[in-house]
Amino acid sequence: MLANIAIQANIAIDKMAFYGYYYLCKLKFTKVIPEDKMNNINALEVLDKQALAKAQPLDQNPAVVYLTGLSKNGRRVQANGLDRIAEILTNGQVSSFEMIPWQLIGYQHAQAIRTRLMEKYKPATGNRMLSALRGVLKNAWLLDQITAERYYKIAAVENITGETIPAGRGLTSGEKNALMAKCEKDPGLAGVRDAAIISLMVVGGLRRAEVVKLDLTDFDPETGKLKVLGKRSKERTTYLTNGALDAMNDWLHFRGDEPGPLFMAINKSSRINNKRMSDQAIYNMLQKRQDQTGIKDFSPHDLRRTFISDLLDAGADIATVAKMAGHSSVNTTARYDRRPERAKQKAAELLYIAYTPRYK
Repeated sequence: MLANIAIQANIAIDKMAFYGYYYLCKLKFTKVIPEDKMNNINALEVLDKQALAKAQPLDQNPAVVYLTGLSKNGRRVQANGLDRIAEILTNGQVSSFEMIPWQLIGYQHAQAIRTRLMEKYKPATGNRMLSALRGVLKNAWLLDQITAERYYKIAAVENITGETIPAGRGLTSGEKNALMAKCEKDPGLAGVRDAAIISLMVVGGLRRAEVVKLDLTDFDPETGKLKVLGKRSKERTTYLTNGALDAMNDWLHFRGDEPGPLFMAINKSSRINNKRMSDQAIYNMLQKRQDQTGIKDFSPHDLRRTFISDLLDAGADIATVAKMAGHSSVNTTARYDRRPERAKQKAAELLYIAYTPRYK
């Protein structure tokens, strides 16, 4: 049972862990130090806490229990964050969250972790790691390993504040048209399929992981309605119209009406092999089309950013756009909005200074 939990959490566990226990040898912890010493040793002081921690079954490890409840991608990201927190707690001596007895973490440790994350990472990254820490300690409380009072004190540690330049970019109309034109000129089935995928990501705002989960039954060719399964198993609907609907119907003409994945792999002989595409295959396809067109580098998620910015540019209400994107909060949607940057550029163009260039 314990090994199954570890497998579900997609965690690498040492041989002793498969028997249900692990041991911590010469583990060290951190504490907050007096203010007069903070400048000298970066707010943390390492001290020996105990030489050997008590054995702990995996199904009682709050970090394992927390990660088991996340999606595959979420487990990978948050497990990495917990590993970084383990390094902070042990001054770099331990780099695996499996080796931390989380039930011993207190408010003072959480505050010290926040300080170190604030110094080392951007606010969004640091806050994601703090979220992981809160999730682990919540599970420690639910497992009766810490009191509710201790958990709520740790949960009260504030997020890291700050503002960073938004990541990624939106694609221009010319770049979108170039990608579609390149797919149209491809004589093979891959061109038809790729045009449908790109148009779906641009006008539907789908994440690549959402694209590969689609089944034929999720799409209604008559209305263009598409059912999407998003993060945390949240369902939403989107609609394909105009060229996007035409591209999808062209793909369905070749794909056929056999039940199964909406988008399938295509072999080198340009034949459909009925195998569901992976999200890595979507990434590789977009990279290939980008190289063929010679446009500026973009990530798959930039197509989603383009979708949101284009809708907001067209005057769509941000609450409606948030629903179409599958966001629980309009604040998340606002972070994708590239209009403020364009507005600043236009404002800067209002200013003028005279200068005659020497070189042209």
